[in-house]
Amino acid sequence: MAVEQAYAPKDFKSDLKPIWCPGCGDYGVVQAIYRALSAIGRPPHEIAFVSGIGCSSRIPGYTTAYGFNSVHGRALPIAQGLKLANPDLLVLVAGGDGDGFSIGGGHLPHAIRRNLDLTYIVMDNQVYGLTKGQLSPTSVRGRKTATSAYGSLEQPINPLLQVLSYGAGFVAQGTPADMVGLTALIEEAIRYPGFAFVNVQSPCVTYGEEHQQMRAQKAVMKSLASVGHDPADYLKALEWATHYTHDLHTGVFYRNPDPPPTYEQLVRERQAELGRNALPRERILELFVQRTEGGVLADS
Repeated sequence: MAVEQAYAPKDFKSDLKPIWCPGCGDYGVVQAIYRALSAIGRPPHEIAFVSGIGCSSRIPGYTTAYGFNSVHGRALPIAQGLKLANPDLLVLVAGGDGDGFSIGGGHLPHAIRRNLDLTYIVMDNQVYGLTKGQLSPTSVRGRKTATSAYGSLEQPINPLLQVLSYGAGFVAQGTPADMVGLTALIEEAIRYPGFAFVNVQSPCVTYGEEHQQMRAQKAVMKSLASVGHDPADYLKALEWATHYTHDLHTGVFYRNPDPPPTYEQLVRERQAELGRNALPRERILELFVQRTEGGVLADS
């Protein structure tokens, strides 16, 4: 792992021009990521960005880091494989509320329980923006969209409560309406030794509602630090997280004061332990063939 060096935000910005709608909150998110990576001090070639599908999932292409734009909802399992294959990489994951909590929702609890050292940044605008304004898992009940013309009948997912209940060691929420705060949250999430989740209330200017836009967010957002919240207090973090649908609280909801070992650390320890008595690769294949005797492999 390289020693932290001096990098400017522009060092992480690719030549590819973003094509989001003018005024989209994702512009602020990617700028906050550039600034956070600059503060971290790792060179671009030691960083990997994985995404799924959606407006926010274009982010890897807008960075100079290694990028992998995967299929819908599958960013987390791919990022886990990447981190295990090369633990020295700094791995970040980007996605949206539809990508992460709908088709990709089943991967979230397993990524959290394994506790790989990943930073998962979700741009949550409570609507499917890329596919023209359909209902998303975080859309509030009553929301009228392209697929809920009379108003949604569904209770929305609360991503903050969800990841807290799954046992995530770092849980935060920010908004591009507060660039300084969002940059600090992303940097802190990256530095946390384990799975870190940052929910970003990133306004969709095309399909989002008026109260979700940047100006409205600036008027109502309140930092958890200003109300004296202690990020080490898990039960209080759960209580604050229940405000997700009606208040905009920013900051760190929970930071585990005693982080457990990461999955990749445990894998390395297991490899070292078994390395002294490990079977040669040829012997492993031989045993596999013997145990599948009568099968296709044995016949071949």
